[in-house]
Amino acid sequence: MTIAEKILQRINRPELLRILADELTPSELNTVLLEVFDRQTARLSAPELLKQYQKNRFVKPADLAVMALRGLETRLLQIFETFRFQPIELSPVAPLGSCSVVATADQKKILSALRGTEVLADATNALALHVADLKKNGRWQPVSPTDQLRFSTIHRHVRTPEVTIPGHSQHFKIACLISSGRDTGSFQFERESLAEHLAVMTAILRDSLQISTLRFRLIRRSEDEDGRLLEQVSNHIRQLRPDLVLETDRTPSHENRYYKGLQYKVLLTVRGQEIEIGDGGFVDWTQQLLENKKERFLITGLGIEFLARLQP
Repeated sequence: MTIAEKILQRINRPELLRILADELTPSELNTVLLEVFDRQTARLSAPELLKQYQKNRFVKPADLAVMALRGLETRLLQIFETFRFQPIELSPVAPLGSCSVVATADQKKILSALRGTEVLADATNALALHVADLKKNGRWQPVSPTDQLRFSTIHRHVRTPEVTIPGHSQHFKIACLISSGRDTGSFQFERESLAEHLAVMTAILRDSLQISTLRFRLIRRSEDEDGRLLEQVSNHIRQLRPDLVLETDRTPSHENRYYKGLQYKVLLTVRGQEIEIGDGGFVDWTQQLLENKKERFLITGLGIEFLARLQP
């Protein structure tokens, strides 16, 4: 029995959850919940509001040097634009289910909201929806089959699992890149798009921020059964960028259902400790959204707040 079911059992309303979830339309449910929250806030006093602020782990400001962080953000956005990744400012909310419907995220890890929304928990999911919308309504028309959509953003994310690592918080900024295209055979999209993402990460971390310990690890995932994707992508990048430190992992120690075929990690060594500062890979979100198996989508996330803390 879930916690919610136990609560409803205690108040002798065991059918309430089923009624709310199954018998009300989203609009009707929203109306009911708006009334519930309106009544709850009407009972709140100002001192009680302060007490809620003091004990709520989601609402405190970030413990960072703001001007330094803003400067780093501007620096990154300029580099993104240089590499033809168009910067975009996302809404602080996304449609309800943006992560859990197309990816492996549990909705309980997302801060769900009213009016059919959730607080943004992963900007790359929101960018996938934006891309799918552009393609669905015809606002983006490729000139050639190999044309790609490239977007970048820096956004504050909120996730609900309690944070136990010192220096981490419930909300944090991530710099994100996405590339969207179509399958044209021979892993062309995969080879070219991943090489571009690695080039951007190298321009930021090694060339701009002067971090000499940068390296990348390409990890084969279950959809790449024969390892051809990993082999072709890694060979392409090594030929194109022999200056990069590139590792490959053909037999990862654990399964990952989030990425499809290939995942990669952005690694640094700081004071003798390995730090995973970024992560990315291929996902099938636009395939699901557009119901088209030819769709291809690559995402990258860079921990900009953690990166800011590493800067002198």
